[in-house]
Amino acid sequence: MKKKLNKIGILGGTFDPPHIGHLHISKVALAKLNLDKVIWVITKQNPLKQKSYLTIKTRIELAKNITKKESKIFVKYFENKVKSKNTFNLLKFLKKKNKNAKLFFLAGADNLMKFHKWRNWKQIPKLAKIVIFARIGYSTKVFNSIAAKSLEKKDWTYINSKKIKISSSLIRKF
Repeated sequence: MKKKLNKIGILGGTFDPPHIGHLHISKVALAKLNLDKVIWVITKQNPLKQKSYLTIKTRIELAKNITKKESKIFVKYFENKVKSKNTFNLLKFLKKKNKNAKLFFLAGADNLMKFHKWRNWKQIPKLAKIVIFARIGYSTKVFNSIAAKSLEKKDWTYINSKKIKISSSLIRKF
């Protein structure tokens, strides 16, 4: 009998700070994509953003706290093992570690706007299906992005679930 393929969602980012929006899209992904688990991969620093506000240790602690009641959401930090900040190398690492898995790269619609600036962005769909979640202010822009027009339709999907009006940058303003 053929072994069942695990379906793993990967939500990467600085999580500066982690919030209910991250939790919401993780739960939606688990349900809509029938995932076995979601891994929050916390990165020390996003190469396309300013320095992080909170320390990596604090962000990991906050992420573990917000997900503690979720049996299918796991918080991880892989940069010391991957030796890279970029998504392509992270997914290559996770694919090697999870040979019997189909990976789903979860991201907000705002990420697809800059996706063409990511290192090896056109190679990412070879490692994981890209799953884009609707965000306020991006619903029409996302389909006109360079990435949306360049990637094949089979390589990515758009999930238009309830939008949570929160972001890490909004939280940092308080």
